[in-house]
This record gives sequence, C-alpha cells and structure tokens, in this order.
Amino acid sequence: MDRGSLIGLGLAGVAILGGQAMEGGQISLFLQPAAFVIVVIGTLGAVLLHHPLPVFMRGMRMAKWVFRPPEAEAGSLIRRVVQWSHTVRQEGVLALEKYVNLTQDPFQKSSLQLLIDGADAAKLRDTLDVQIVNFETSERQAARVWEAAGGYAPTLGILGAVIGLIHVMENLADPGKLGAGIAVAFVATIYGVGLANLVFLPIANKIKFTIARRVAEREIICDGLIGIAQGDNPRIIEARLKGYL
Repeated sequence: MDRGSLIGLGLAGVAILGGQAMEGGQISLFLQPAAFVIVVIGTLGAVLLHHPLPVFMRGMRMAKWVFRPPEAEAGSLIRRVVQWSHTVRQEGVLALEKYVNLTQDPFQKSSLQLLIDGADAAKLRDTLDVQIVNFETSERQAARVWEAAGGYAPTLGILGAVIGLIHVMENLADPGKLGAGIAVAFVATIYGVGLANLVFLPIANKIKFTIARRVAEREIICDGLIGIAQGDNPRIIEARLKGYL
C-alpha cells in the first residue's frame, strides 16, 4: 500500500472541507447532485469519446496503482540476469532453456528465447527496443485517460456553472429558488477544478511514474541480455545494471 497516496488524498480533502468549515460554511453545501452529474458524468462521457474503449478500460484499471503499485523488481531482475550470465559462462547459451519455462513474464520469455536462438547483440537490441517502445506507448496511452479527465473536468465545471446561472435567471421572479441555482453554479466549478487538480491529474502523474519504472525494468533485461550476448563478464554486467537502481 502506497501510504503517500493515502496521505495526499486525505490532505486534499482536509484542505477543501477544512477551509469551508473555517470560513463558517456548511460542508453539506458541497453535496449538489446536479453539479456532480454535470461534472463527473460529463467528464466520463468526454473521456470515453476521446479514447477507444480498450484504452479507457486499461486506464481505469491502472488507477489501482495509485494505492497499490506493482512491486519494484529492479533488484531481483539484476540478480536474475547475473544468474543467467553465470549459467551461460559455465554451461553455454542453450542452458538458458530452463529459465524460459520458469518465468511467467512474456517479455523475459521472448528475450531469453531470442538469445537462445542465436540473435547477436545488435539484433537483440533492435528487437527488444521495439518491444519496449511499444510497451511504453501502450501504457502511456492508458495513463492519458486520466490526463484527459483532468483537462475536461474544469470545462465541465464551467458548463455546470453556466447551467446553474441559467436556472437562476429563469427564477428571478421567485427569490426562493435562486439559492439552489447559485449553489449548483459555484459547486460545479469547485467539482471541476478540484477533481482535475486534486484527483485526476495527480493520478495520471502517479501512473506515469510507475510506467517509467516498469520500462526501466525491461531495460535491465535488455541491457543484461545484450551483455551476455557480447560475452561480458558477469561482474561487469552486474556493475552496469546497478546503475538502474
């Protein structure tokens, strides 16, 4: 569990609700269903229109990384690559076949298989670079779902404010209905700006941070296998890979 994310979300909520209470306002004023529908549902619709459905769904699933990010594997990957290099040095490259069956990661499987099949360092680099770039592109497309939400939410907040003001103008002759329209107008703006800057954009950046780490882990595999293909000493490979930590 990423406690930093929990603390950050809690502080954001305290800042808004606490500030409202300190000003003498009622927190219940933020509970405006009309404003919620306009901003949240409207933003959801805009983001769905912006992205293909599979990309949108992957972006939604990535949100759990904010609180439960994938376990960092850089250290264990370096030890694994060094073990592979010792195996190749002692038993030959075909001895890596046993490791192909032990790993569940598709990238590691395909990378090891390329080395076993006799790919030299240059071809290995070219092939793995393409896979890494495609992986990063796909992951970042999903992360942009939350960036798009952060861009649309303030605009939907303004739209909610305009709708609320239209409601106010329609009821100028009935002062009793003016308060509800004004509340929707201002609360919609708060929803839009607040969600964008305190939720959606921070989620997008946290996901991108995790993606960068996952890409670096693939670079460790790539760099290590290239070193093995070049016949580098396992100690040299280990020293170079520790630069990723």
